[in-house]
Amino acid sequence: MDAADLAQETERLIREQALACSGSAGSGESNTHCEKCGEPIPEARRQAVPGCRYCIKCQTEMEQ
Repeated sequence: MDAADLAQETERLIREQALACSGSAGSGESNTHCEKCGEPIPEARRQAVPGCRYCIKCQTEMEQ
């Protein structure tokens, strides 16, 4: 997977998460780091999903 593929996949996951949370979006400030793994949560995700607590990878794993 090259850099363009990785960027596209990241964007897709952020978009899917934002759509899944629309109408039931969290409230308050988003975490800057994932509560599960401690990795930084990208600013784009924090803006797309207000109140997010987990990085995309951990959120996806928990939803499966």
